Amino acid sequence: MPSVLLAESIQVELGGQEPWPQDVQLYQPYEVEQILMPDNANCLAVQAYLKMCGLNFEVEPRSNAEFMSPSGRVPFIKCGAFVVSELDPIIAFVNSKGVSLTNDLDSSQKADMRAYMSLVNTVLANAELYVCWCDSTTRNEVTKARYGSVFPWPLNHILTWQKKNQVTKRLSILGWSQKSLQEVYKEVESCCTALSERLDNKEYFFGDKPTELDALVFGHLFTVLTTPLPNNQFASIVRGYPNLVELCKTVERMYFERL
Repeated sequence: MPSVLLAESIQVELGGQEPWPQDVQLYQPYEVEQILMPDNANCLAVQAYLKMCGLNFEVEPRSNAEFMSPSGRVPFIKCGAFVVSELDPIIAFVNSKGVSLTNDLDSSQKADMRAYMSLVNTVLANAELYVCWCDSTTRNEVTKARYGSVFPWPLNHILTWQKKNQVTKRLSILGWSQKSLQEVYKEVESCCTALSERLDNKEYFFGDKPTELDALVFGHLFTVLTTPLPNNQFASIVRGYPNLVELCKTVERMYFERL
């Protein structure tokens, strides 16, 4: 882990010396048959962020994107000679090139934004992992088939088993694997309540311009709303917050719909 962090810090420092190339590639799993809710949320958040920054990139689906990533997580971008994975390091890399969505925010607002991003990463990201890997119904009916779909037998079973153990261990360390499904949904509801109150009746969380918080929330909530699951309670909770649903519609309309 320290070597990965060191490599990322060097990438960020050196990356600022060159302009954003036209041939940046964003690597992620295949959307239709392979990607799971947690990865889809992360990939959509990064896509939304780069689009909000007005930066060019092409999505490159790969069945082994997770294993190609320097951190073992998706998405990651290849920008010139640099490879950077996950939203926070990508934000730092983009900022090093003089591109920022938070220039209009004061220090208090930036701290506020980071606190809400931490909330999303703590609650929604863990809830998505829990539903996919710890809820037996979703794991057996959705997760196993999708995660293993791109690998031949018996590799599909081996890698799925390894991933389940990896996620369960992570959630156990964070105190999430011991929760019941209803306790997880209560956490989601509390998180959505906090986000809804912060957004209030504004177009974006900090006014009329999006920040990385808007990109992150969009990635997670849009994924929850559009992912078919055996139990729709996750999506039903989100639909109970009309202003958050409207935020998702706004970001989709402004940055993802083709003219």
